[in-house]
Formats: sequence, C-alpha cells, structure tokens
Amino acid sequence: MTSPAHPISRYPVPELAALPDDIRQRILEVQDKAGFAPNVFLTLAHRPDEFRAFFAYHDALMLKDGGLTKGEREMIVVATSAANQCLYCVVAHGAILRIYEKKPLVADQVAVNYLKADIPPRQRAMLDFALKVCKASHEVNEADFEALREHGFTDEDAWDIAAITAFFGLSNRMANTIGMRPNDEFFLMGRVPKSK
Repeated sequence: MTSPAHPISRYPVPELAALPDDIRQRILEVQDKAGFAPNVFLTLAHRPDEFRAFFAYHDALMLKDGGLTKGEREMIVVATSAANQCLYCVVAHGAILRIYEKKPLVADQVAVNYLKADIPPRQRAMLDFALKVCKASHEVNEADFEALREHGFTDEDAWDIAAITAFFGLSNRMANTIGMRPNDEFFLMGRVPKSK
C-alpha cells in the first residue's frame, strides 16, 4: 500500500492501462501469482525499453538452471543488496529467500552479517565471493575461484555468482536513486507459517 506521503518512486508511476501490452501482461501475471504487483515492476515501467531489458537479464540470471539453487541466488541478492544499502532489494528478495529456504530467520541474518548466519560453509564461500565482487571486483583472482571449487562450485557457477552480484548492483543503485519503496506485503512473507 502506498499513499501520497509514501510514494513508491520519485518518478511518475504509469497507470497499467497506459502501458504497452507486453509490460501490462507481465505485471498482471506477477500480480496474479503473488497477490500484489511488486513495486519494482510498477516503477521501472516508467521506461518501457529499460523495463524489458532489465527483466530479460533478471530472468536469464535468476530463472535459469545451473549449480546454484533458487534460494542461493536470492541469498546473493540479499547479501550484496545489504552491502549496497538497498532497502527495496533486501526486503523484497529477503521475502523470497525466506520462502525458498523455508527458514524465517535466514534473510535477516544474511542481510546483517552473513558470516554469523545459520548457513552451511558452501553458502558462506559463495557469499564471500559475491561480496568480493560487490566491493572489490578488481581484486578477484584465481584463489577466489579455487575457494569456490573447494565447495563444489564450477567456474560457470562463479560466473553466475558474479553476474547476479553485478546485475543487482545496478538494480540497487537505481532503486536507491529513484526512492523505490518496498511493498508492505514483503515484510511479513515467509516469516510465519501460512494458516490452513
């Protein structure tokens, strides 16, 4: 929910009816599945060509098969978004992380200090690499790849970790710049079991 006192973006948010058909359809599909339209879809629709490019790359990284689970992909987003101080991505992807991992505490732990989080050494090594890409990519070297290999990650997995980190670096910076506000619904998702 938003109000004039709490806009979801500092830029105009287009009306659904005014959007190109493909973008409107994408937003409606997500809304039907989630029960609400995540604000990232609504705010980025301000620029349709960039919306299409953004979500094409998002889907290529986050929905593909590979050596990373969906939960691990979201864990990378939460950890690196926390490092970039992106409220939207920490909250939204934290909700998705809690759901995928079926752990109500994991997103908060990873966002605050992944080194203290209740995650296995494999995921800690993954986040070590992601945070180095996030904060000091110019220092990434063969030893970083070897540390991943010791935990069963391939060099292709390392590419995925780096690409997710880099893509969300862009996303974090845009979300911060445009003042993208997380949907209220995200805050509670995955924290308590659904009532039956």
